[in-house]
Amino acid sequence: MWVLHGVCTAGGRLGFWAEDSRLPARTGARLPARPVPHPFAVTAADLIAARTRADDPDPTTAEPGGPHPDEVVLRLPSVGTGPAASPELVREPVGGGTSGRGALRWREWVVPVVPVDGFPLPGCRLGASGRYLLEILDFGADLVRRGRVVPVVDRTEAATRWRAVLSGVDAARAAALRAGMPPSFRAGGGADLFRVALDAIVDREARKALGELKNSSSHVVDAWVAAAGAGDGRFAAERGAVVELRERLRRWGADGFAEKPVRLCFRLVAPLQGAAHEEGWRLEFLLQAVAEPSVLVPARDVWQRGDAVLRRWVPRPEEVLLADLGRAVRLYPGLDRALAAKRPARLKLDVDGAYDFLSRAALLAQAGFGVLVPSWWRQPRRLGLTLTAAPRGAAGIVATESELGHRAIVDFRWDLSLGDEKLTQAELMSLAKAKAPLVRVRGQWVHVDRKRLAAGMAFLERGAGGEMPAAQVLFQHDREAALPLPLNGVVGRGWLADLLAPDAEHRLEPVPTPPGLTATLRPYQRRGLAWLVFLDRLGLGACLADDMGLGKTVQLLALEAVNRQDGKRPPTLLVCPMSVVGNWRREAEKFVPHLDVHVHHGADRDPVRLLGEHDLVITTYATVTRDAAELAAITWDRVVVDEAQNVKNSATRQARAIRALPARHRIALTGTPVENRLAELWSVLDFVNPGMLGPLTTFRARYGVPIERHRDAEAAVRLRRATGPLVLRRLKSDPRVIGDLPEKIETTQSCTLTAEQASLYQAVVEDMFARISEIQGVKRKGLVLATMTRLKQACNHPAHLLGDGSPVPGRSGKVDRLEEILDEAFADGDKVLCFTQFTAFGSLLVPHLAARFDVDVPFLHGGTSRRDRDAMVRRFQSEDGPGVLLLSLKAGGTGVNLTAANHVVHLDRWWNPAVEDQATDRAFRIGQDRHVQVHKFVCVGTLEERVDRMIEDKRGLSRLAVGAGEDWLTELSTERLREVFALTPEAVGG
Repeated sequence: MWVLHGVCTAGGRLGFWAEDSRLPARTGARLPARPVPHPFAVTAADLIAARTRADDPDPTTAEPGGPHPDEVVLRLPSVGTGPAASPELVREPVGGGTSGRGALRWREWVVPVVPVDGFPLPGCRLGASGRYLLEILDFGADLVRRGRVVPVVDRTEAATRWRAVLSGVDAARAAALRAGMPPSFRAGGGADLFRVALDAIVDREARKALGELKNSSSHVVDAWVAAAGAGDGRFAAERGAVVELRERLRRWGADGFAEKPVRLCFRLVAPLQGAAHEEGWRLEFLLQAVAEPSVLVPARDVWQRGDAVLRRWVPRPEEVLLADLGRAVRLYPGLDRALAAKRPARLKLDVDGAYDFLSRAALLAQAGFGVLVPSWWRQPRRLGLTLTAAPRGAAGIVATESELGHRAIVDFRWDLSLGDEKLTQAELMSLAKAKAPLVRVRGQWVHVDRKRLAAGMAFLERGAGGEMPAAQVLFQHDREAALPLPLNGVVGRGWLADLLAPDAEHRLEPVPTPPGLTATLRPYQRRGLAWLVFLDRLGLGACLADDMGLGKTVQLLALEAVNRQDGKRPPTLLVCPMSVVGNWRREAEKFVPHLDVHVHHGADRDPVRLLGEHDLVITTYATVTRDAAELAAITWDRVVVDEAQNVKNSATRQARAIRALPARHRIALTGTPVENRLAELWSVLDFVNPGMLGPLTTFRARYGVPIERHRDAEAAVRLRRATGPLVLRRLKSDPRVIGDLPEKIETTQSCTLTAEQASLYQAVVEDMFARISEIQGVKRKGLVLATMTRLKQACNHPAHLLGDGSPVPGRSGKVDRLEEILDEAFADGDKVLCFTQFTAFGSLLVPHLAARFDVDVPFLHGGTSRRDRDAMVRRFQSEDGPGVLLLSLKAGGTGVNLTAANHVVHLDRWWNPAVEDQATDRAFRIGQDRHVQVHKFVCVGTLEERVDRMIEDKRGLSRLAVGAGEDWLTELSTERLREVFALTPEAVGG
């Protein structure tokens, strides 16, 4: 595993260098006296080659050239004969690092550095300095995009340099970045490396934006301007002319762009309730300390107390006040009247003057002034349309789709509204007569756009009411572009109100527990079932997006039981990852045993034409893709996709195959409806209700770009309104949910083997039975125990059994399932304990998980010293500690308090319930204030599944403890061992 670090030198050289956990540690007795190559550093050639492979896997298409490597000297903590490994470096296996011991010392090391272009490298961990450099890169590029840069003359030579202009929010962000600089970023030397790095980035990005300009003039100003876009910024001119230009630019920058400790702020105060509409507005002047924005001193106090209040920042604040007012008058000419006063402190305005200032507030803020405006201007109640719709006849939930459905005709009425308040006819006439742009309505000031008001009234005159399909009401937000005004809201009556309400699940009538359902549903699960039944009867697809562990499986199975209690229906097709096929089959057998459940996957799967005979058909994404045409020939009652993020990319062959399946109803189950981009949410919802959100291009323009790029809160609200009726998301942190939960939830995670694992498993079994008939007694017991150990290793990962150090990704069903659980846990901010009885397996997982999630993965095992163990526990328990902790069952199963975790994963089973419970109690103990989810991994169709079932039978029948460890299994007869060890077809993922 590589760890990428960022570096910046005092001379402004930027780049990345990498440590490699697999390089051997240096040995010896003394540190070098002069800088030598860093022993763990990846060569520049290897870095560039890896980057090239990531961009273009085909080496024959790679273009010549590429980034030019460099070497820098870093001052790093060192011990023994080499540099101390960085905290992010995970060495393989346990026990790497520098071999020498002793006190840390500062020593210089030479590292190869590749320029920042094209990095970081995918699949590598980012060190703290690497993350920090990327943050500065993003900040600098953003400043250039927004034009917050100015050209200056270099202090040491005749060269044009681009420099960032930091004011307002940008200054605050820069201060936070400077304060958050990790110590490792200072290894390149220099006093203010943040500013050095930012200036280097801004200069580079500005030159990219300007392109190459030809330096064709000998005049100093023309040469300087031309050099602003030249490759290195240098230009030819006489020294005296350069000095004069530098001074002029300094004065120009001081006038408008210099970073100042104090800035001018404007505060607009509206008239009180009883004041006349036209009078009583005032614009107050204040001075604000940039470093401490809470320090706001009114101008009258500046004049009265001189420098007493702001002496910490400026010697004469009154001069700053006058100078800034002089600058601001260029953007807001109305300040001329204030400057006529000897000591300007405020400006009286009428309503037109107040609106004039408000319309210029954004320009003033962009120029670096503080602007404080009333809340009703910052968050205006916009003039728009509100749609009210009601079903015909009796209001309420009607039981059959024929009476409701998304095709049902409903009555509607349009109203003009300010925010969520509908305007009466009298208020509309009053607004129409008003002449000023700011009007008081119901005791509050609002800005009324005259053109928008006229357009809205004309729209109502053309027809304020009528009839429309229910689906058009539900999806009205997607048709907002066709309206003359923004859509402020959609209000429903009767069942439409239940569907559109933000807390719809709490308003729906409960559904009686269907006969044949053996599960006892918790209150929030009963509400979820009612919501699913409600949408099912309306003919609308649903996305159940409950947090991991809240029981999406049992809610879906309960819906199947409800639907099938009145007779035979076409089958439901459930598509899920191979890693959870076993879970679904067992949960279905447990909770709805009366349903005919069939698993459709594997090389010997039944013909598709026979699937119509079953109630619930469980299959995998890969199988659907292979059997797409045959499965699309069946009309399914319902198609369900579990782990619906698997269809987040609508353009893939897999997603297209699933969308093509015909079904009366569709449901998506996912704990992470959005992982990276909003387009993923569109893909999931377009599967459950095709066409609901329009084409993807329209969705991106309407929601994706405004929300992801500009953090548009209004667009986010519109998206929630549009999708809310069809997405049910409950979090474990919700008090209404957590009160329904037990303190500990134990589930068996049924995993499948890859073909490689199955082959190794079968070879181990055959080897044992070829030898077992020849030995007896202690040797036989030893052979059985050794075989069980090897079978467990095969179930864990091929590299665990073979011990060959081969790659981890994509070769183990257990590792795949672990990654899925960690993905969801990290997304929710949860922490996870992972127990294994094999130190070698933990050592294999540490670098893989560290690279996969770019997180620290501490490993507590038998070789961990007491001091390191205590430090590891303290760090994990801290709020900002690692999100996952690996533990060997023996070393970490007792004696530690790890209540920061609320997930416990048993990767391989000790087959002693008491030992497992003891390990689980590291998290489930006094001090735990959240429920704990326990995931026990078992490979289906293998020894693991059969022993797990035997233990559960003993637990349920007699509550007798199984003997310690696995010794009790060695007493089984050879024929019984054949049954227990045999590999069944369902074990292999399809």
